[in-house]
Amino acid sequence: MHPNPVFRHDDPALHQALVNQIGFGMIFCQTPGGPRVAHTPLLLGEDGMVRFHLSGGNALAMHLDGSEALAVLNGPEGYVSPRWYADQGQVPTWNYVALELEGTVQRMDREGLVALLDALSAREEARIEGKPWTRDKMNPVKFEKMLGAIIGFEMDVREWRPTFKLSQNKNEAERARVIEGLEARGAGKLAAMMRSASR
Repeated sequence: MHPNPVFRHDDPALHQALVNQIGFGMIFCQTPGGPRVAHTPLLLGEDGMVRFHLSGGNALAMHLDGSEALAVLNGPEGYVSPRWYADQGQVPTWNYVALELEGTVQRMDREGLVALLDALSAREEARIEGKPWTRDKMNPVKFEKMLGAIIGFEMDVREWRPTFKLSQNKNEAERARVIEGLEARGAGKLAAMMRSASR
């Protein structure tokens, strides 16, 4: 989390929406062999639990149950050039959105894992035009075999640490120049977030 409080955003509804909008992140945990990270889709349930799954062979999977872990999601980001400012005697920087979630992780049972997989595919299929894929198209034997190769987990999130670094430390005119520069570079999502934050 960025140390400057101007880059914080204290709206839990926005934080929660971003988890499912971004949908993919990293799980960090200390293990006897040193720190490890796993990359995985993430799903936030209505109960506030963040759920994910890992391959059973993942180096982190055998250490997560009952452990304290950190989930990190990266949102839109982009380089900010000093040439976009009226006063160009400033340093380059990077605007970005990131969420850190800290909590205790527990292994899920089979039913929970199946529900997670169905919910993840439903979320992502809804983002694609056309008739969605559903699990009933799979051979049940093949599904059970694949299910046996992964482990489901849920994190009871104790702390949310968001960073919304969107040039809030600049005046309105400078922010408008940064938005224009980002749009010209193809960083439309980040520019859109900056526009929303300035309202």
